[in-house]
Amino acid sequence: MTSFVHDFPFDPAYGRTLDELMAVPAPSAPEDFADFWRARYDAAREVVTAPEVGPLEDERDGVRIHGVTYTSVGGVRLGGWLALPVEGAAAGPVRHGFVVGHGYGGRQEAGPDVPLPLPSSAAILPCVRGMGARGLVAGIPDVSAGHVLHGIESRDTYVIGDCVADLWCAASALGELVPELAGPGRLGYLGESFGGGLGALALPWDDRFAAAQLTVPTFGNHPLRLTLPCAGSGESVRARHREHPEVVEVLRYFDAATAAESVKLPTLVAAALFDPSVPPPGQFAVHNALAGERELLVLPAGHFEYEGLAQDVAGLVAARRAFFGKWLGR
Repeated sequence: MTSFVHDFPFDPAYGRTLDELMAVPAPSAPEDFADFWRARYDAAREVVTAPEVGPLEDERDGVRIHGVTYTSVGGVRLGGWLALPVEGAAAGPVRHGFVVGHGYGGRQEAGPDVPLPLPSSAAILPCVRGMGARGLVAGIPDVSAGHVLHGIESRDTYVIGDCVADLWCAASALGELVPELAGPGRLGYLGESFGGGLGALALPWDDRFAAAQLTVPTFGNHPLRLTLPCAGSGESVRARHREHPEVVEVLRYFDAATAAESVKLPTLVAAALFDPSVPPPGQFAVHNALAGERELLVLPAGHFEYEGLAQDVAGLVAARRAFFGKWLGR
């Protein structure tokens, strides 16, 4: 077990060894789990995303970064960033494409998600509804503790389902803006924390993705998460569950580990042994349930500053580059 000096009133390693974490299972799926998500996916693919690209905002790491907006389910207009390779216009078609999910709290800029894992790549970095400077939507809380509860009374109104659809619509917008990336098997997915959990829920139903990398993914094994104190959005869900235990029936449809059992594309998971915001047992449950080729990078800690963090981040970047080079490199 990894141990760090901390002042949390609980153990962010939750007393688990690596062997124990590797044995954490996924909860059983509701009988209509796949039907529910396929219907959500089909509805998202019907959306006319009408993407619009804004002025150039930055140029670095081999890409030009523009603002972008697009329409998602429910007619909601969302924003984000579009990264296009500097050489793309002069040197032929884009070779790789990525949809990049973000952590809870959203993103205020393209930031550390650039550089992209492979050269000659384009990417869309959306702000899902309610999150970040370009994802604000009236009526949806923009703080994780409130956002994670929005619409949780029903599987049909829970905001997490719409956030997953926002990623599918972002992929549609990218395919429209960069036609070389339209069609099956043309995209990679990157997601960290909140974006990792959303990715696990989105990937099984969308054949446009050929490989994925999920870092410290959230929403894994909700029944277990409800027993584990944390400093992240899961604590809000735990509090709601204490008052309304029936919420477990909704959460069953939004369990990233349950969804991972249907993820058949190659997936690299970076999971932490110590994490105060996203309990490691849930992270490992996502990895353990994956149905396709999988790789695991074990991190000492997630959502936590520690000595050696910069080197571990560099190692993750290198592993991500090698992984996508193997599965998307052409």
